[in-house]
Amino acid sequence: LACVNLINLSTAQAVNRAKEVGVRKVLGSNKAQLRIQFIVETFLVVTSAVILAAVITIITLPYVNQLLELSLSFNIIRNPSIILFLLTVTILVTALAGFYPSILLSRFNPVNALKSKLTVNTSRGISLRRGLVVFQFIISQALIIGTLVIVKQMNYFMNQSLGFDKDAIVNVPFRPDNTGVKLTDYLTQQLLSKGVQAVSFNSNSPIEDNNNMFTTFKFDHSLKDEDFQAITKFVDNDYVPTYKLQLIAGRNLEPSGWTKEFLVNESLVKSLGLKKAEDIIGKEINMMNGLIKCPVVGVVKDFNDRSLRNIVAPLIMATNSTMYREASIKLSTTNMAGTMQSIKKIWGQTFPDYAYEYRFLDQKIAGFYKQENQLEQLYKIFAAIAIFLSCLGLYGLASFMAMQRLKEVGIRKVLGANAGSIVYLFSKEFIILIAIAFAIATPIAWYFMNKWLQDYAYRINITWWLFAAGGLAAIIIALITVSFQAIKAAVANPVDSLRSE
Repeated sequence: LACVNLINLSTAQAVNRAKEVGVRKVLGSNKAQLRIQFIVETFLVVTSAVILAAVITIITLPYVNQLLELSLSFNIIRNPSIILFLLTVTILVTALAGFYPSILLSRFNPVNALKSKLTVNTSRGISLRRGLVVFQFIISQALIIGTLVIVKQMNYFMNQSLGFDKDAIVNVPFRPDNTGVKLTDYLTQQLLSKGVQAVSFNSNSPIEDNNNMFTTFKFDHSLKDEDFQAITKFVDNDYVPTYKLQLIAGRNLEPSGWTKEFLVNESLVKSLGLKKAEDIIGKEINMMNGLIKCPVVGVVKDFNDRSLRNIVAPLIMATNSTMYREASIKLSTTNMAGTMQSIKKIWGQTFPDYAYEYRFLDQKIAGFYKQENQLEQLYKIFAAIAIFLSCLGLYGLASFMAMQRLKEVGIRKVLGANAGSIVYLFSKEFIILIAIAFAIATPIAWYFMNKWLQDYAYRINITWWLFAAGGLAAIIIALITVSFQAIKAAVANPVDSLRSE
């Protein structure tokens, strides 16, 4: 985008340098010398920009590290490839941004240049500048639309009902042994007396990203394993009420330290080809090559057992105190800070050998989408930079246009044109170009964002208003940018612009 701005502004100001080129040619300069001069000028601009960019990078790097959770450093001594990269960027940008303007400027006829017969209205110049403006706003609008899609998808993630209660639930890991298992009942009683609403011991929480155990099993005395695996969770009888899971058939698990019965979810019932949840009640599930054979006593309504990238998997839940690795503690919403202090004290007294660590379940779920959150922040930054650079280019072109059409504006005002018509005169061409950019950016943005959304089992539909909002935002930003110069030209005294005539 910066290269586009440099090419645009260099070619737009070519007419202003026409006399300089004419004088240099009359004094003996050839095309090669002029091209080298203009490329060197571009090189000096680019070199200054690279040095300034390096300084800005050093200043902003800590914030980038914080956002992306990285440890990047701008150390030329330890990483000399940075110097090579900067040199490569300088050479490439100089070549890209300086090549065409140098050719255009060196081609000027010295006679016409010195007679001031060159104008900006060469068809090639206009088509190039128009094409570059369109290119800029294709990128800007695609990034705006992409940002809106990602923000909407993230809002969908955060507000989607997961099928269980995740609010004010603290997960505390521990390593059970003979002593720990015996003390869990005592711990539960102590916690419930300190303002805790519910306590459950289990192998893991209802939703996990990479900590699920998939198991093969035989169903209803079958001789071979089912052709799919099920997530297995070991939970106590308080798991269902603590997380407010909904039973749709049968009953909850009874208190037990061993595996005596199973709870399953709707997805497992459907995967087995059963029509109703009640059809599985009393049927036997055989796991671990016959080591565990127990009946199904209940069916829970489907809940999201993994991040929303995945569909709900078949699930089996059973009691087994030797498999519990986590305590799920449901807090009261009043005086949560005081309750947390009490939990820490009770935990330390009950398990003095265990380090007390905790994590709120809703924070854990939000952590599943850390990559998407980082992507959202990056898109916002990139979109803002793209819009800023595009506006710089527009502002430069509008400023140049205002200078070139100063006398025209003066004549129009003398003949009765008002400020609104002058602003429209300046803005209409840019609005048309942005509309063309919108028409090109829309299918590009839709293709790539739709492809990105395919990675998620639960996703939004890309609606038309996201594209409309992106296009409208680009038009409003462009209008504000162009209108500043247009209004300035419109309110100028026509006498000043026509005095030289």
